[in-house]
Formats: sequence, structure tokens, C-alpha cells
Amino acid sequence: MNPIERISKRYGIGELYGKNFARLSASRIRVLSDRPIKSEHCSFRDAPCNKQGGVCTLRLYEKQGETVTPSTDELITMCPSRFLEKGSVFCWIGRELLQTATPVVLTELPFLVSRDRETQKAVGKIDMVLVNPLRDDLYWCAVEMQAVYFSGKAMSSDFRIMKHWNQESIPFPTTQRRPDFRSSGPKRLMPQLQIKVPTITRWGKKTAVVIDFPFWQSLGAITEVDNISNCDVAWFVVNYQEDPMTNQFHLIPHSLHLTTLDRAVEGLTGGVPTTLEEFEDGLRKRLETIQQ
Repeated sequence: MNPIERISKRYGIGELYGKNFARLSASRIRVLSDRPIKSEHCSFRDAPCNKQGGVCTLRLYEKQGETVTPSTDELITMCPSRFLEKGSVFCWIGRELLQTATPVVLTELPFLVSRDRETQKAVGKIDMVLVNPLRDDLYWCAVEMQAVYFSGKAMSSDFRIMKHWNQESIPFPTTQRRPDFRSSGPKRLMPQLQIKVPTITRWGKKTAVVIDFPFWQSLGAITEVDNISNCDVAWFVVNYQEDPMTNQFHLIPHSLHLTTLDRAVEGLTGGVPTTLEEFEDGLRKRLETIQQ
């Protein structure tokens, strides 16, 4: 194959300020790449976008010669506000866990407080709580939303090129980067669940976790339970679908998975503990290697 025909693949911007990047014109790319923070409206949170650069999702692109095209329809969520589209995920959670499609959404409720008896200052919060407004009792569940970080060089080099872009094809990502599910899962989401879920479960309530399908696929095998009454964590897995009429992506429900906290932690760490015999067998082999 001629070197100029060789296909390269890299992750780049999937959506920029909620707009399908692959469908943007050169002039629109130039404008959106140079917008100050909070100057563009975020339709998902119905407020100014508070994310520097405005990148909502990542997408894998391929380049053959001078032509750049999406390598897949799959989007990977970079900003948790992306999950807020039209409040559809809250309706879904409400129907499954609270017996209502119109839950009240409350944010940042104090959960952990300092040991100082005088101040009782909040040192940890539950990001979101959904409440069924039709019941006399407090019928609620907690919600955690987890987007994905990426590893690799920052996107500043991409934006420098985008500010002067004048070609028909979209720009190819300037460097290799990839979704970092390991940092997003074990290092970010897992500690949050381990801190909050045991207490929430003792209170007789459920915790809903919202992630996208690529994130779910990155987890290790998780043993599920067969009924909501037996779960600690309900995983609401979403995906994105491109609308052929508008060429924009929309959030859609993908699947619901019910697990205990222990099984969730095993999935987030990507495996289960080895046996004592297997561990010590490996230990002996390592010692033998050192002693030789």
C-alpha cells in the first residue's frame, strides 16, 4: 500500500458544544473553536457551557490520504452534563426505582460532615437525589453520573489548528489520545460508591449510576441480581444515536443492570482476587528468579 493511502485512526472531538463535529463546516469549526468559556449555551443543562473548549464527547476518526471520516458511530462521554439531555435519564431512573416518570431532581445534598460538633461543616455531598413528589413519605434514590477522562496530550493543539481551518474535510486529531476508563472507574467512580453506597443501602435506598455503553463494556464481568429489591447499585447505561434528519446525536437508554456493591467493585477493578495458592505460587517463582 502506498504510504499516502495508509489508514490512521485517532480519537478526537465527537461533539463540540452539543454539535456533531463531523458535520460542521470549516467556518463553524473556526467560530466554535475560539469561543470563551461560558459564552456558548449548553442545551443539555440549559445554561452556559462551563467546560473549557466545549467538548462533550470523543469519537474515533480515521484518515486515508487527505480524507478524514468517523471510524465508528460510537460516542464516549467526556462531560457529565451530556447525560442531562431533556432529562430523559431522570425519567428512566424514576420509572425503574421510584414509580414515577416525573421525579424532582435535587443537587449537592450534604452527606459527610466534619467531626467538629460546633460547625458540622459538610465535607462530602451526594451529587443528585431524585424524589417521588406524589408520595407522602420521602421516596428517593441517589444518582451518580460518571463521564470518562482521556489520557494523552491535551486538545490545545487541535484547537490551534481548528481556529484557522479552511478545508472541506474536518481536521484529523493532532496526536494519539484514548479514553482512560481505568482512571474514570477504579480511581474516580469506585471510591465514590464505596463511600456513599453502604450508608445509602443501610437507609433502605438505592443508588443509580449513569454511564455510557463504552464505559460499561470496559468493566470486568459483574454478577447481577434479578430484582431491584436485592440490588445496591442500579447501572443505567446509555448510548447515542444520530438523527438522520438533523445529523445530531441524541441520548437513548441502552440497558439496566442491577448489582450489589461488592460485585460492582469487582467489575470496576476489572477482576476478582486470585486464590491464596495461586498468589503464593507466583510469589515462590519470583523468589526463585531473584535467588538464581
